[in-house]
Amino acid sequence: MTFPDRLRAGYDSFLQGRFVGEQSRYQSLAEAGQKPEILMFGCIDSRVSPEVIFDAAPGEMLVVRNVANIVPPYEPDREFQHGTSAALEFGVQALRVKHIVVLGHASCGGIRAFADEQEPLSPGDFIGRWMSQIQPAAESLEPRDHSDPDYLRRLELAAVELSLRNLMTFPCVRILVERGKLQIHGAYFAVATGRLLIRDSETGEFKPAAEGGALNSLNAAE
Repeated sequence: MTFPDRLRAGYDSFLQGRFVGEQSRYQSLAEAGQKPEILMFGCIDSRVSPEVIFDAAPGEMLVVRNVANIVPPYEPDREFQHGTSAALEFGVQALRVKHIVVLGHASCGGIRAFADEQEPLSPGDFIGRWMSQIQPAAESLEPRDHSDPDYLRRLELAAVELSLRNLMTFPCVRILVERGKLQIHGAYFAVATGRLLIRDSETGEFKPAAEGGALNSLNAAE
């Protein structure tokens, strides 16, 4: 098998460019270990890279990506645990992150698959079973109106809200939040426009992260 040429070229560019400029940072990270202050839960969608969106340097963010950026509830009695809960435990308990962000996004394929009740892609129906976890978010928007063009967007935002509630079911998260040592945040990225909405913890409303300037040219509807 041939390793993808695109990856070889990308690595060569990285090695001659960014790595040279940040070599001392990589050396420090290798010797001292990572100490990110932010744990980010994002979607596997290739268009929505948290490191790119937030211009993050190596070691700044611990990023966990899954279909539709879902954080499941605390379920310690399950025989097999999925990687999301393990990553959460590592970030909070071992790395002592100070912020957890759930980053939703527009045009999410997982959300659409759930809303449209699409046929399974395989006999295992791994996507369908995974996405069934957002049923409580969908119920909060009932009745489901597929004719409403805004329905998917509202469901994408509701799924972020659900993940934030699920985070608080983890004792290690709840205790640290209550002690003021950890903050949790919701955000939403519009792929077509680059617009970022941040959830107001007081009102629950998602508001633009930036106003004026270049944002004036963006499509506010998304």
